Amino acid sequence: MISQKMVSLVKGSSVIRAMFEEGKNLAKKYGAENVYDFSLGNPNVPAPDAVREAMIDIAKNEDPLKLHGYMSNAGYEDVRDTVAKSLNERFGTSFNENNIIMCVGAASGLNVIFKTLLDPGDEVITFAPYFGEYKNYVSNYDGVLVEVSPNTVDFQPKLDEFEEKITKKTKCVLVNSPNNPTGVVYSEATIKALSAILEKKQKEYGTSIYIVSDEPYRELVYGDVEVPYITKYYRNTIVGYSYSKSLSLPGERIGYLVIPSEVDDYDDVFAAACVATRILGYVNAPSLMQKVVARCINEKTDISYYDRNRNTLYEGLTKLGFTCQKPEGAFYLFLKTPVADDKEFVNAAKKYNILVVPGSSFGCAGYVRIAYCVAYETIVNSLPKFAELAKEYDLT
Repeated sequence: MISQKMVSLVKGSSVIRAMFEEGKNLAKKYGAENVYDFSLGNPNVPAPDAVREAMIDIAKNEDPLKLHGYMSNAGYEDVRDTVAKSLNERFGTSFNENNIIMCVGAASGLNVIFKTLLDPGDEVITFAPYFGEYKNYVSNYDGVLVEVSPNTVDFQPKLDEFEEKITKKTKCVLVNSPNNPTGVVYSEATIKALSAILEKKQKEYGTSIYIVSDEPYRELVYGDVEVPYITKYYRNTIVGYSYSKSLSLPGERIGYLVIPSEVDDYDDVFAAACVATRILGYVNAPSLMQKVVARCINEKTDISYYDRNRNTLYEGLTKLGFTCQKPEGAFYLFLKTPVADDKEFVNAAKKYNILVVPGSSFGCAGYVRIAYCVAYETIVNSLPKFAELAKEYDLT
């Protein structure tokens, strides 16, 4: 018999993954070209050529015993040094290898830092809409996820409600910008105001409250939009990063944590996070991929492909009468459903072989997420089907 905790998790297993599996079944039935699957944020822009070249060169020319062996739980020292220097050049920070822990993607990084920081009953505040797995990551360590309700005007955080929900039990504030599922980037004004609130609350309660900034989409921004680097605005900030989207490597599971020397109890936090990588079973980040991302530290995927999809989808949907937030980053579009029940709308869309994810899965009912990291032809060919869907709801 599985644990009672897992019984509930199995029943509530990811809606996104379930939709993805349904898409594969529909593709077998109707042909992949006739199914418009916008469920999964799986990059369809290939990794830069330099990534493959680095993999081959490193595998061929490095000592296999060293390359495939254990190293420090935090990762190779030279890789961490390369990451730190890159961040310093880009953001004017002053990190070194002892501020970086290489992780098995951003998801493991979040689990590592929550294992490090949370005692049972500690609270983690996040802003809806948010990635649904956050609930599980926090509850893994008997923490409590506290939601700030969504601001559906522009999807910047509701800071007045945020301030009211901070308590003596607040240990972390989990932010995600560019945001999944909205594609919104939290502005510098928002980050400054959020930081000021936390400084005040730390003094009021005599506690340390850490911002944990989840940043897998940092490099995916459009036009002249800038994503504030939060360590520059708030001392107690820890950053989780992934190369899944920036280098189109989601299956390779490689990323890092930044733990600045300025955070409260830095020595204990860094040491505990290194131990957490081991006792959680990750042990260390994949050795080959650490070497590859260090070699390719300045490489980027071509996001002009996503930008074309973004503009075509947004313009097409708004012309049909749908209301949606135009994303500034990531590769998701958040569409307001013409009925209050977003799950009803999701089921209606399936009749036209359109697969989207209900916003209620992200703590924001009445919306759906559309992942536009798909072939451009999928975007173009889906619009007549969206037109039929719009007609069903008398939008056109």
